[in-house]
Amino acid sequence: MRNVLLRLRFDGRAYHGWQIQKNAVTVQEVLQKALSAVLGSAPPIKGCSRTDAGVHALEFCVSMPIYSNISCSSLVRALNVNLPESIAVLSCSEVDEEFHARYSVKYKRYLYRIWNSPVRDPFAAGLALHWPARLDEKAMEREAQAFLGTHDFSAFCASGSSVEDKVRTVTEYTACRNGDMIELRITADGFLYNMVRIITGTLIDVERGRLESGSIADIIDSRDRKRAGFTAPPDGLYLEEVIY
Repeated sequence: MRNVLLRLRFDGRAYHGWQIQKNAVTVQEVLQKALSAVLGSAPPIKGCSRTDAGVHALEFCVSMPIYSNISCSSLVRALNVNLPESIAVLSCSEVDEEFHARYSVKYKRYLYRIWNSPVRDPFAAGLALHWPARLDEKAMEREAQAFLGTHDFSAFCASGSSVEDKVRTVTEYTACRNGDMIELRITADGFLYNMVRIITGTLIDVERGRLESGSIADIIDSRDRKRAGFTAPPDGLYLEEVIY
């Protein structure tokens, strides 16, 4: 038996997230069908994260045991032949038997893209949030420094989450602009349900004056979801990097 790590990327617009569901197409389901076609059966696969419907991944990691002697390079080629254009396997490597795509993660980095222009871009539809009013990305970055460090992020977790421990450590938050595209990046040891999308909505609400500048630390301390901003849509959200 070999334990292998696959690195994927996918366009999430066609999928109802990563994890298999009864009445919706998911990335995991499509990948398992491709694995069955290549290996004869689908091994149990472990994803590095759960992504919501419409969320994308520039890097998504999957670990799985396989008993075939197929080489990693051949597995990559065969899977890509059997996968739709919206999903690609970037690489395959053998890892230790104890390695787990989710539990071995040290940090993850998410990217949120905002098309910040009065005129929408048809080529950004479903791939970035369109926000017509001008946003100051440097001011957003300054406000976001309040997220750095170890905090209870209950105020930035969607209701319905079954996770009891809501303490996470954020190590980096940056914002940059390239023309009309703003890119927000956050790195942490883990993320709660809708955490990045709520953080994004909160920063936008500070920018447009619905929340007071400098209030984010108090919102974190409150642990009250009602104090934070709106939940930004999934269109602009990407899992960008998984660090082991």
